[in-house]
Amino acid sequence: MPRSLLIISRQAPWSGPGAREALDIVLAGGAFDLPIGLLFLDDGVFQLAPTQNAKAVQQKDLSANLQALSLFGVEDVFACGNSVKERGFAPSALNMDTVQLLNPEQIASIIDRYDQVITL
Repeated sequence: MPRSLLIISRQAPWSGPGAREALDIVLAGGAFDLPIGLLFLDDGVFQLAPTQNAKAVQQKDLSANLQALSLFGVEDVFACGNSVKERGFAPSALNMDTVQLLNPEQIASIIDRYDQVITL
């Protein structure tokens, strides 16, 4: 049985390559049917903002990658509810309908559920 992998994305979409790399790893894992999950934590929840202007900072828009997660079989997508709230987002305003908001205890449980965890 393949080992499961959780990617924790903690960077805002335009603060460096970490956000893009996290999505690339998740999409690649999904393409190979790896049991994989994605957790947005801290500034990583900015990737879920409904309106982003990637061209303003001369970056690639990551929203298409987020929408492709389900096409690659990635169904375990989580976000820290506290991080969402602290950054002023209403849960209903997030860019993804399938993201599950978690409290700190649930996050600890999710992390324990995966065999390997990578934080970017």
